[in-house]
Amino acid sequence: MATQRDALPLDSVAARAAADAGGLDVALLGSFLDVLTDAVDAGVPLSRAQLREFRSQGDAAARAGVALRALLDLYLTSAWRLWRELPAVVAAADDPAGVVTAGEVMLRAVDDAVAELAEGFQLARRTLVRAEVLARREFVDDLLSGTSDVAGVLGRAQTFGLDLSSPHVVAVVTSSKPFTDASSAIGLVERSVQGSKGDAELLVATKQGRLILVFPAPDLEAVDHVLTRVGRVLTTSSAPASRESVDLRRRGEYGRTQIGVGRARSGAVGVAASYREALDALDLASSLGLDAPVVDARDLLVYRVLISDRAAIADLVDTLLTPLMGARGGAGPLLETLQAYFDTGANTASTARRMHLSVRAVTYRLSRIKDLTGQNVGNPVEAFALHTAVLGAKLLDWPEVRSSS
Repeated sequence: MATQRDALPLDSVAARAAADAGGLDVALLGSFLDVLTDAVDAGVPLSRAQLREFRSQGDAAARAGVALRALLDLYLTSAWRLWRELPAVVAAADDPAGVVTAGEVMLRAVDDAVAELAEGFQLARRTLVRAEVLARREFVDDLLSGTSDVAGVLGRAQTFGLDLSSPHVVAVVTSSKPFTDASSAIGLVERSVQGSKGDAELLVATKQGRLILVFPAPDLEAVDHVLTRVGRVLTTSSAPASRESVDLRRRGEYGRTQIGVGRARSGAVGVAASYREALDALDLASSLGLDAPVVDARDLLVYRVLISDRAAIADLVDTLLTPLMGARGGAGPLLETLQAYFDTGANTASTARRMHLSVRAVTYRLSRIKDLTGQNVGNPVEAFALHTAVLGAKLLDWPEVRSSS
């Protein structure tokens, strides 16, 4: 003999609720409608064992990628659709008090079940997020180290939206305020570079307090586009989009910021090399006292050549510039004059303006340099030797290092 519950259209209620919730799988309801019906019939709340089932259903839904809002919609919709089918509601005219009791039990049961459902879902999502963060961290470390299995890194790269078969650039952002995995800069940079659709290929992560960006670089325009958008996010600047407009020296929310940019390279090994170049560019900029907002590895190749043979460049610096230490006031003023002179393209007037001196004073200092070193800046060969020595002095922090040794 069929019971009252057997006569209820539970399958139909579940199917319509699933459709209302965006076509979710009916199986996500588990035994919800059955235990809800039994609870109302018995006039008792759900047991702990029954509630544990809904926590498990929330866990399963989260791992299946179901949105919490859709999951809750499925349960709540099935509950109100079931309400009108319950015997107590159908017989409301004969037993009004029974409807009140049924409503109280129903509301409590739904409230308890949904609370457990949400709790299970949130706990599972937290676990999944931690796993995703760990996987992302391991991938970034393996990619940038260049020491892991290349084929394995290439396969995992696609999981994170990267096709490393094309040229990619690595940019490293340093700040006076270290970046962390919880930094808002990660999301802001992603949204700024990827746009509203979020379909641009980009990996943003942190490593040792720095912000790391890996992105496609089919041409220089693509690199400039990314750097400009990063600059707009990390500062309050609203400058137009061009490499020259990227001014990360301003102190914004993330402090004083500078970007090192590696050269475009393909493959996992290429990305690791671009990362090392970006770090080297930042290290050279620090050694040279360069406060440019963007330091490009391509622009610093000459310095890398010089520093590759430190003994030779030290010998050149000592040979050509040591005589300057015999000048009144030491080598500092004359070395500063040489630096400004070469930085301005060997223009005496521009050098004078930069140093707030008269042209006559600059000319006198250049003449004094010739007297002390025997090198004439007007002679291309001798000017090249002096310029190289000046660059070497900046790299070696000469004459301060020499004086302290």
